[in-house]
Amino acid sequence: MEENQTRALLDFLDAGPSCYHVAEQIKAMLEAAGFQYLQEHQPWTLTPGQGYFVVRGDSSLAAFRVPEGTWHGFLMAAGHTDSPTFKVREAAEMPSAGGTLRLSVEPYGGGIFRAWMDRPLSVAGRVLVRTPEGLAVRLVNVDRDLLVIPSVAIHMDRSVNKGTNLDPAADLLPLLGMGEKGAFRRLIAGEAGVPEEDLVTTDLFLYPRTRGTCVGAEGEFLCAPRLDDLQCVYACLQGFLAAEPKGSLPVLCAFNHEEVGSGTRQGADSTFLSDVLERAAAALGRTGEGYRTALAESFLVSADNAHAVHPAHPEYADKQEFPVLNGGVVVKYSANQRYTTDAVSDAVFREVCRRAEVPVQRFSNRADMPGGSTLGNIASAHVSVPSVDIGLPQLAMHSCCEVAGARDTEALIRAMKAYFSSTLHHLPDGSLALD
Repeated sequence: MEENQTRALLDFLDAGPSCYHVAEQIKAMLEAAGFQYLQEHQPWTLTPGQGYFVVRGDSSLAAFRVPEGTWHGFLMAAGHTDSPTFKVREAAEMPSAGGTLRLSVEPYGGGIFRAWMDRPLSVAGRVLVRTPEGLAVRLVNVDRDLLVIPSVAIHMDRSVNKGTNLDPAADLLPLLGMGEKGAFRRLIAGEAGVPEEDLVTTDLFLYPRTRGTCVGAEGEFLCAPRLDDLQCVYACLQGFLAAEPKGSLPVLCAFNHEEVGSGTRQGADSTFLSDVLERAAAALGRTGEGYRTALAESFLVSADNAHAVHPAHPEYADKQEFPVLNGGVVVKYSANQRYTTDAVSDAVFREVCRRAEVPVQRFSNRADMPGGSTLGNIASAHVSVPSVDIGLPQLAMHSCCEVAGARDTEALIRAMKAYFSSTLHHLPDGSLALD
């Protein structure tokens, strides 16, 4: 089972070179499991026992399954579909020295961008094309080694191994080829299956051509692009599909734009989640006070990978609360609430993991090294429910090729299956209970 899930995760990573392709994969997996696609611009009619999903911005997705009988609240989990990369500008081709053409790109998110140099790259994303019926979205993936960002030779930069500053506007523009301008736009139009004049505009991103693989003496590590956060997205999705819901309504979310602050119409800092919950509840007859009481018996798992202790630099980790690769699911804590975990939400999720026989680790940033934030505190500002921040341990976060434990994916799948198979409700004294 563990080996099968590892292979399936690597396939999921390879097939998701952009946030749009990730959302399309999730959509296909849900449809294969019998879930129905709901359009936001149409009325919703829901049937007990049926699963549904909603897509916004071609890159964010929310799925839920309607219980057969009376339900208490929402059991939610959220991850994100995007990763640090480079966005290709619309006027992409840039004539450069030596008769070469490079692509004009802009960094997206906080990446380790030196790791992108001297390796085969390509582009993927969505384009808008003109058709007889009107404008249409097409996904494109130039599935071949297309680009490279060459380093300056050490003979010309003797300080390169001491840490050279990289100028994104000069040093990080990928080399496309030689010749006249126009080749890139013709290529993208061909990939979209339209004449060049019908290619209207694009949302394209670079991606490394490195395929995910297992490394280590016993294959115990994963080495792949986009482990942050597609490892959590994949595991939460598998747990969601495998669960047997009881008295809570399970909801799975995959948001775009976490790496740039989530402040978009399809990000966690939007009305997307609350819109879906309110409309689903209303279609099931729970509006106003009924919806608010459902929220009062709801819970959110914010799933985004965590930093494992680094083998070369353990000093960067907290001395007491540091996760290790293949050590199981990580619960993340932050006194300044960059993570939403508190004693209540920690206890609830640990009980889920205990029932699933999943090992739990704890992560806190070193007290003098403030860490980043993630989805939990952003989403819960719009849907105010108890929330826990979790993840899987990894190294080289935000590099174009990251490292994680091969055994941890299966652990999170088991935990999320147990979570989505639970019923959460309040006891008369106000405490939370899991059935």
